[in-house]
Amino acid sequence: MEIDERSCEKIFSKGDVYIGNFKGMLPHGKGKYAWSDGTVYDGDWEEGKMTGKGKIFWPSQATYEGDFSGGYLHGFGTFTGSDGSIYRGSWNMSSQHGIGRKQYQNSDFYDGCWREGVREGSGKYAWSDGNLYIGNWKKGKMSGRGVMRWSEGDLFDGFWLNGLRHGSGFYRFADGSYYFGTWTKGLKDGRGIFYPAGSKPLGKHNLEGQEHNKTKMLSHSSSINSEDSVVPSVKRTLSDKISNSFVRGSGRMSHKTISLDANWGCNNSTTKITSSLSCRLPDDQSELQDNRAVAYEREYMQGVLIKERIRNISKLSHKNKRLKFAKEVQRGSCVNIFEGHRSYYLMLSLQLGIRYTVGKITPVPMREVRSSDFGDQARIRMYFPSKGSQMTPSHYSVDFFWKDYCPMVFRNLREMFKLNAADYMMSICGDDGLRELSSPGKSGSLFYLSHDDKFVIKTLKKSELKVLLKMLPHYYEHVRGHENTLITKFFGAHRIALKRGKKVRFVVMGNMFCTELRIHQRYDLKGSSQGRFTKKDKIDESSTLKDLDLKYEFRMDRLLRESLFRQLFIDSLFLESQGIIDYSLLLGVHFRAPEYLKSLLESPDSPHTAESSATGIDGVISSGELLIPPRGLVLVTHEPSSVSTLPGPHIRGNTLKAFSIGNKEADLLLPGTGRLRVQLGVNMPAQANHRIMQDETDSSEVELFEVYDVVLYLGIIDILQEYNLKKKIEHKYKSLQFDPLSISAVEPKVYSKRFISFLEKVFPLDP
Repeated sequence: MEIDERSCEKIFSKGDVYIGNFKGMLPHGKGKYAWSDGTVYDGDWEEGKMTGKGKIFWPSQATYEGDFSGGYLHGFGTFTGSDGSIYRGSWNMSSQHGIGRKQYQNSDFYDGCWREGVREGSGKYAWSDGNLYIGNWKKGKMSGRGVMRWSEGDLFDGFWLNGLRHGSGFYRFADGSYYFGTWTKGLKDGRGIFYPAGSKPLGKHNLEGQEHNKTKMLSHSSSINSEDSVVPSVKRTLSDKISNSFVRGSGRMSHKTISLDANWGCNNSTTKITSSLSCRLPDDQSELQDNRAVAYEREYMQGVLIKERIRNISKLSHKNKRLKFAKEVQRGSCVNIFEGHRSYYLMLSLQLGIRYTVGKITPVPMREVRSSDFGDQARIRMYFPSKGSQMTPSHYSVDFFWKDYCPMVFRNLREMFKLNAADYMMSICGDDGLRELSSPGKSGSLFYLSHDDKFVIKTLKKSELKVLLKMLPHYYEHVRGHENTLITKFFGAHRIALKRGKKVRFVVMGNMFCTELRIHQRYDLKGSSQGRFTKKDKIDESSTLKDLDLKYEFRMDRLLRESLFRQLFIDSLFLESQGIIDYSLLLGVHFRAPEYLKSLLESPDSPHTAESSATGIDGVISSGELLIPPRGLVLVTHEPSSVSTLPGPHIRGNTLKAFSIGNKEADLLLPGTGRLRVQLGVNMPAQANHRIMQDETDSSEVELFEVYDVVLYLGIIDILQEYNLKKKIEHKYKSLQFDPLSISAVEPKVYSKRFISFLEKVFPLDP
């Protein structure tokens, strides 16, 4: 049909008026349409729909000028709201999506990434009062790595969650003092170090001298480790101003530090923030003034200061150096294959390998696992020269060979737990890098934690990898058949080898402690007693305690306990059938602001009474009263729409039922936190009872109990030790010195029975 090029006017039955070109009976070409409610559009049309360039005016005085497609605001344009706010940037289906700048009615402005109408990705927000934040956003709130500078001069550089400081970071006060530590939901939580103003904690940068990996090191240094670096100095994380110039059509903005594709929105796969905390104490004590070389080691629990010690900065420096290089002197470590920067090179190599493997296996259509997917033939091999090749990119590590074991099996395992391939790669291989953890055991294994806390990567001995591959067909069937299994979730097994033959093997696992709640204590429980304790001088915040260190009994709702022991019994039977021993229950305990802190701080013997009464929690004036949330954990009927947080990325079981709410699925209400879904091993409420014997007279004792509300996280770990000839010999030898039932190395049937019996005492059944 030919287009009528003449300008015509048409009045519709509802009172709408159109003046412009037509194609048949439909507006097509240039035209102006006025709706009966006062809305007016003037611009391009295509077969009756606003498509092309145009302007639209609403009766509310809001306006938009820019690109349209199919009747939607789509492309690039400027929207002026009825409240006076102005957004200029990318649009997708009438939602702000991509790169854009918005100036709000109160003169605040945001410059950065948007996703479906909310701030998400990297960006800069400036408040009209002078406060400024540059960093990552999620669902409209500050989440991830970012720097906040207040107009008064204070500055925080670290990690955020839902708009609150959450994770490691440092706080610089306007007077020049510093606090370096960790936060939970905006409150100081855990150990940290405070440097008074004038203590000169800053030293020279110790990373930029490594010219061969300078650029890459900066991109991986965003994880803050309070053990390795005590007082940081800030480098600029983003440029002071994000460019307002956009290229129409592609929607791509070019910038020194940000490169994003507006057509796809802003996400971690296209967003890179190069930021670094430059941290090192001065090596020479002459850099410090003698009368100002004092720092304060502090420990907080949910904003309450519970401990403080005065330390000399030079001693802190030596202490942290020892902690940093403690692993370097370990002999017989299974990862001592790189000279100098072995840990850094290992991290780069495994990221490159995982990115390659997941990218290669993802396009393959999904199918059921076959017998051919197990065994020696199920391998992916690749050589990664540092200069790159036709199949691999250039990189900053050394040349290495990569091997991926049973890729289709682990892909299906990831699918079981609804792990998206892109999200999995971004968690492990993203620019934020991996955090190295100290090993809680004696194996010499190296541990990495993904930047979002979802995954743990552990190096394996050759014998452990053999056990895993041998067990894998049975493990796969067990996990597929038992959604609530508490056994470690494995998501990948890999190997790195150098030309000279040295090899390191590792496995990717789900992190059972991936939670917004802080884990205050960790226990590794086997059920054996010989040597199962931790020396007091070795215990710190990160210590994993053992069987004899446990002073609590945990009492649960009757149905929750039944569900727990039903699955523990099933899992231990499986491990027994595979001839596995030495496994343990890893238990994480979150204390809900226990009341004993109040009495501790108000005690006349406490050195912090005056300070705490003046400052309260996290610097909030409280007129002498501690702002501790009320005790009591409340179980309510499960409502999916009301749950404030999702379970960990490796949890796929059902919501548990609780006896206390009439045998219905349960959510946990936590004062000041929200509503959490209760699942096996995740968000499980309990009461921790601590038995104390106190002298009443010279001849009698009184039994007292301290009772704390706790939230538990637990799972079965270390399942790769067979009861082989070596363990049988160990059993015979130790049985001559100790009670045979007290040692760890016993045959699988005895081990599983003892394991369950011990846990029944840890989680006693209420009478």
